[in-house]
Amino acid sequence: MNLKEFAGQLGLSQTTVSRALSGYPEVKKTTRERVLKAAAELGYRPNTSALGLATGRVGTIGIVFRGGGDFGPHTSEFMGGLGSRLQQADVDILLSTVDSREAELSTYRRLAASKRVDAVILHSPAVDDPRIALLSDLRLPFVLHGRTETTGDFAFLDIDNFGAIRQATELLTALGHRRIALVNGHRGYTFTEHRQDGYAAALGARGIDIDPNLLGNGDFTDEMGFRLMQGFLGQEDRPTAVLAGSMMSALGAMRAIRSAGMTVGEQISLIAHDDVFPYLSPENLIPTLTTTRSSIRAAGTRIAEMVLDLLQGTPAADLREIWPVELVMRNSTAPPAG
Repeated sequence: MNLKEFAGQLGLSQTTVSRALSGYPEVKKTTRERVLKAAAELGYRPNTSALGLATGRVGTIGIVFRGGGDFGPHTSEFMGGLGSRLQQADVDILLSTVDSREAELSTYRRLAASKRVDAVILHSPAVDDPRIALLSDLRLPFVLHGRTETTGDFAFLDIDNFGAIRQATELLTALGHRRIALVNGHRGYTFTEHRQDGYAAALGARGIDIDPNLLGNGDFTDEMGFRLMQGFLGQEDRPTAVLAGSMMSALGAMRAIRSAGMTVGEQISLIAHDDVFPYLSPENLIPTLTTTRSSIRAAGTRIAEMVLDLLQGTPAADLREIWPVELVMRNSTAPPAG
């Protein structure tokens, strides 16, 4: 049946039925529950075009990726959680790819002008992020995956990157390590800066100065982890422990350590941040890998819920979450050899 017939059976207007199905907060709870119950019993699914005319929504969320570097296992896990939750709400995802920050900003302008999406999801925020001001000016709702120092009332979900790396560094210093290397993301991203700040705070608390030669930045890939680790091991005063920003870069670091004839957990300790991949478990590595742990798929699911809440009228200022990160001890960490 169509919307008109369904609304007629309930004795309600088409607009009320559409808004009840879309979760608008101004529809009474009893009315919304009655509509949802009837829809389930009758097997009614709204026509998206008709629903859009009644609610002013198109039932689509946008997300823009910049260049090939944005794609990888982290992206697939995040999109898996995001897509699964949005699918339950009959909401689609419009995915765009661009080559530069300027092209990304232009894409948001085009999406706002064409009204092809109800909201967008931002990822990989910079410390000073121009996208925040632009989307606010365009009045295009958004949820940020991560944080930024850019001011404004906007929704975000982030993990405690500062606390995660500080805790991991404190573990290594408590074991007696003083030469600790950090494999981090590209500078300028908020999570990168937060992680380095946590690293610096833990070292400073022990009176250990930061050695710039022990800081490495790049993509979270096996190849980058291998190259950075090779550089650390080639130093005269090489590190006795390493913090890797992801499981991917940790794999590269482990490969470089083995290539140098060393053993992880004996000559050198290793801790990685684990975004929880179903095909790559730190418990199955040799040795098992100590990690700071947080599920990126769960983050995708929660951000989907947040954007749905935002569209249903929840104030953006009420949709701000920082998740703690768990430190899981395994066999890759030990006191310095000798």
